[in-house]
Amino acid sequence: MQLHDVWFVLIAVLWTGYFFLEGFDFGIGILTKLLARDRREKRVLINTIGPVWDGNEVWLLSAGGATFAAFPEWYATLFSGFYLPLLVILICLIVRGVAFEYRAKRAEEHWQRNWEHAIFWTSLIPALLWGVAFGNIVRGVKIDAHKEYVGNFFDLLNPYAILGGLVTLTLFTFHGAVFAALKTLGDIRERARKLATVVGLITAVLALGFLIWTQIDRGNGTSLVAMIVAVVALVAALGANQIGREGWAFAFSGITVAAAVAMLFLTLFPNVMPSSLNESWNLTVTNASSSPYTLKIMTWCAGIATPVVILYQGWTYWVFRKRIGTQHIADAH
Repeated sequence: MQLHDVWFVLIAVLWTGYFFLEGFDFGIGILTKLLARDRREKRVLINTIGPVWDGNEVWLLSAGGATFAAFPEWYATLFSGFYLPLLVILICLIVRGVAFEYRAKRAEEHWQRNWEHAIFWTSLIPALLWGVAFGNIVRGVKIDAHKEYVGNFFDLLNPYAILGGLVTLTLFTFHGAVFAALKTLGDIRERARKLATVVGLITAVLALGFLIWTQIDRGNGTSLVAMIVAVVALVAALGANQIGREGWAFAFSGITVAAAVAMLFLTLFPNVMPSSLNESWNLTVTNASSSPYTLKIMTWCAGIATPVVILYQGWTYWVFRKRIGTQHIADAH
């Protein structure tokens, strides 16, 4: 395995980690409207991710930075062709972070209500758009012989990509509902489990259709294995949630996310961004990568820094592992 192959795998791992962690993060934001009945319950949900949401986004920064350094041609074509949806995602992530920090800075009803609306929409929109983006990457877009995207925004709104967006939206919401059941106490915990069952069944229908479509269109033997793992894990997550084993349900929903992302990258390799105009114009791990020397330096840096990041983030989750409920929320001043 050459270094550009190694970095393709590492970037796939970074995106998998991001969707695993930010998936339930987005899900909690969406559930502030779907699950919480009053402001106190919204505060419970927000507090479940309060200590970790910003750390989860480190994985996105790492994935984007690694793509820029290891595969500059991929980065340039992706960010120029998907400029508008990626800009919308970036704006949502900025507003979302501000909303978490500013929501409780003032006591006025309209102030807090507006920031809570912002948390909901800036969680829902990226959850949808990430699926649309990756659906287009796997399906292939209009890339010419100069490695430039020559399509338009509406070319990205095709049935396959839209289905991919609905899958990530529902899967992240399910992942968030299972996480909410794992991290909360009392009535909100029971309602989170019930909602997870409903959303999980919807997710299963959409995900099965999307994964089968992907496998038929671009799949191979390894992607088929990943698809089977994703489907089995989703069924197991639904079963564990049904019997009240929240820890197992969350683990299996996480495996579902990881296996689904792995399947997409397995269908891509050795391409990083296929061209729908001509297969010879595909961006591959070979023609889109940096020099071997650059990849070698990056490998040494990643080998030192990555374990440290994983350790401190794991420690954060361990410290804030306890459940919370409405009884832990102080009265608003």
